[in-house]
Amino acid sequence: MLADEVDYVIGVDTHRDEHAVAVVDAIGGIVMEAVTAATDAAFARLLERLEADAPGRRVWAIEGSGSYGAGLVRFLGDRGERVLEVHRLTRDRRSHAKTDAIDAVRAARTALSRDLQATPRIGGGREALRVLVATRRAAVDSRRVALQQLRAFLVTAPDPLRRELSQLTEARLLARCARLRLQARHDRAGRALILALRTCAQRALQARDETDMLDEEITSLVDELAPGLRDEPGVGPISAAQLLIAWSHPGRIRSEAAFARIAGTAPIPATTGRSVRHRLDRGGDRQLNRALHTIVLSRRQRQHPATIAYIQRRLAEGKTTREATRCLKRYTARHLYRRLNAIAAAP
Repeated sequence: MLADEVDYVIGVDTHRDEHAVAVVDAIGGIVMEAVTAATDAAFARLLERLEADAPGRRVWAIEGSGSYGAGLVRFLGDRGERVLEVHRLTRDRRSHAKTDAIDAVRAARTALSRDLQATPRIGGGREALRVLVATRRAAVDSRRVALQQLRAFLVTAPDPLRRELSQLTEARLLARCARLRLQARHDRAGRALILALRTCAQRALQARDETDMLDEEITSLVDELAPGLRDEPGVGPISAAQLLIAWSHPGRIRSEAAFARIAGTAPIPATTGRSVRHRLDRGGDRQLNRALHTIVLSRRQRQHPATIAYIQRRLAEGKTTREATRCLKRYTARHLYRRLNAIAAAP
């Protein structure tokens, strides 16, 4: 437990312009509370104050270490401070109290109460990968929304235009709508419809081009950071990127059990009476969970021998298909965690 390793835990609730800070001792008692500006100069003054008021072994528990707290994490990392990330803070169930100061104390006590902690992600290539994947996700969403709008407009389009466009494939539909032109015979409603169809089609095509460009960059970066990871069955560039973003570097997640918990694949007991069973964990990193789910589906669809044999063995033990899938996702998380560590240890 963390209480056996440190004298103080410094909880930080981060915001854009300032951070709330709370120092608690190893048993959770509040030693000091403060508010600091989100600048390196303010961080330096805070560190000097802590050296005087809370000397000894300490660790930082920062909520939002990948967003508002990124600057503080970099500052502390450059000075050799130990930093843990804390997420999913919830308000007090009894009083529903929530302030920045309370959240800072809660971050510190959360770190003390949990035995599986993760360090913040490192920058460099991993941070570049996170930015690229987030941008790609926005481009994919933009394309999907544009297509949905275009098809919705076609429902109310005049019959000749609707019959012409409804028979086209998606690629031909986008190309055709992107070339639509306004004509003098169009009334106000017709002009609006043509403009809407053309705009949606051009937006979808632009988003597709952005996605293709980002896919190339992501693939190149994944192969540079983790050579051989895409050789794993079912692991494509985007799934590999999501694995790397969550795992980040050796030591960030200290065990495969912690990785499974973060991935939302750790089994949760759901036993009642004489019924002994488990269910899927719905918490953790949902994007990582989605990547693992995609990998498992790909392996099953491609009839990967080891995957099919594993599922058949679990079904023979009396498990349902859902339970067998849960077990498979847990097994896949364990295997890929070890694979990432092996790649990092290789010359």
